[in-house]
Amino acid sequence: MSIKDRFKMIMDREKLTAGAFAESIGVAQATISHILGPRNKYPSTEVILRLHQRYNDINLEWLLTGKGAMSNSSPSSTEAKFDYPLFAENPVNSSKESSTAENRKEIASEPPVYPTKEVVKQEVIYKERPPRKITEIRIFFDDSTYEIFKPEN
Repeated sequence: MSIKDRFKMIMDREKLTAGAFAESIGVAQATISHILGPRNKYPSTEVILRLHQRYNDINLEWLLTGKGAMSNSSPSSTEAKFDYPLFAENPVNSSKESSTAENRKEIASEPPVYPTKEVVKQEVIYKERPPRKITEIRIFFDDSTYEIFKPEN
């Protein structure tokens, strides 16, 4: 029996599809598809550890080698785990006192008080500059020479 078959057995026991099984152990669906696929890729250690964390009753030796029992727990303890209805009353924690309904008054809260923001005024001052005059123009040529032109005053 291959590890692929053991993964299928766990999925059958939990009545899960490949996608639901992948989600339950926190891996991508493609990861489970590769393990169950025809290429029979061996699962990574991370996948095996995630499976064991989620289904901690699975015997690691059985999962890795196929030796031993599938589950670490005895059959009676797993049956007892599902022996009671979901919303059954628990006699151990039941109270003999009758519980009375408790009315609570709602108290309106005051609207929040936000601190006022300080208004900041900004003033932009434009200063006139004296008119500028061209004093010289230089033209550079591709042969590394240049000429200077100066206006007449």
